[in-house]
Amino acid sequence: MDRSIPTFKLVLIGDGSVGKTTFCKRHLTGEFERKYIATMGAEVHSLLFHTNRGPVRFNLWDTAGQENFGVLRDGYYIGAECGIIMFDVTAMTTYQHIPDWWRDLDRVCGKIPIMLCGNKVDVRERKVRSRIIKFHRKKNLMYCDISAKSNYNIEKPFLSLLRKLVGDSKLEFVSGPCHPPPEISIDKETLARMEKELEDATNMVLPEDDDDL
Repeated sequence: MDRSIPTFKLVLIGDGSVGKTTFCKRHLTGEFERKYIATMGAEVHSLLFHTNRGPVRFNLWDTAGQENFGVLRDGYYIGAECGIIMFDVTAMTTYQHIPDWWRDLDRVCGKIPIMLCGNKVDVRERKVRSRIIKFHRKKNLMYCDISAKSNYNIEKPFLSLLRKLVGDSKLEFVSGPCHPPPEISIDKETLARMEKELEDATNMVLPEDDDDL
């Protein structure tokens, strides 16, 4: 591994079954290495992106199974420079648990860039609508809808985090790992509706109370 390439530790957290492992698997082809940290119960994936500023690497720590490790998660978070908190838009409880995941990460890592991701937006039975998702706005996090199975916004979390980390809003990916073909597709009409709902939700005035969850 070339140590001259800027490298950032990224932790991927959230309830079980929200799609974290599937999200990782979409990046398993191309320039990608992984190793298993047995003592932590975590997989670390080395993911290389080429940008208009040169190559950059994320060491992506996948917390699959970490929901049951309790305080052991602190050791997993130490040294993280950015994070992705993922929930499942078809399961309200996974969104309701977001504050717990955020508090643990914030306590250990402080004010690092964090992207909140609502996964499985390809599923028609969406329970967590855009108008409900306010937590990221109250805590100054970033947010995006994603669908790991359809590759929708699959690279956006990495690009948004990297722009924050290097302080360059114009940074772009030139190339990255090759993704496998989408397992499913989202039609253009559905995509347009989702993006409009998200835009409308972003423009809504936040309630004064902090108890939306």
